[in-house]
Amino acid sequence: MRAVRLLAATLLALGVAACGPDGVEPKTWAKQVCTALTPWRAEIADLTSRAQQQLGAATTPAQSKTNIVDLLAGAEASSEKARAGVSGAGVPAVDDGPKVAEQFTASLTKARDAYGNAKRTVSGLATDKTFYAEVKKAFTTLNTEYGRSAIDPAHVGPEDLQKAFDEVPECR
Repeated sequence: MRAVRLLAATLLALGVAACGPDGVEPKTWAKQVCTALTPWRAEIADLTSRAQQQLGAATTPAQSKTNIVDLLAGAEASSEKARAGVSGAGVPAVDDGPKVAEQFTASLTKARDAYGNAKRTVSGLATDKTFYAEVKKAFTTLNTEYGRSAIDPAHVGPEDLQKAFDEVPECR
């Protein structure tokens, strides 16, 4: 009986802590967000570099198509992983914390969706003489959609959260 009470008290305490109005301390939240974003940014830069190299080395539109689709799939998956990491950080304990957390998650959702849309577009292209022109259009759309997702952690949220981003080593 004592073990059951202890378990119930522990679960209640955990439930209250998880649902509490205070949220996650700003530095902890910033660290978790930057820990999710840093590898994502590096992977996107790496994928972009590899795409440029592979497009230069490709000898046929079909080969280019395969490479582009694979790279866009990688960017989509990496964006989803970052989105899940940011979402998992919870809500910062700052004014408008839920709004700030939603902005970050929504930004990464839009980035993921932009890569997914481009991947599906390129996947559906014929590898005829119009292929490269159509890829260019797909990337123009990708750039537009991706641009709508932009968020700068150093300029989002209240001052105490901005300060946390400035102070946490993972965000530098």
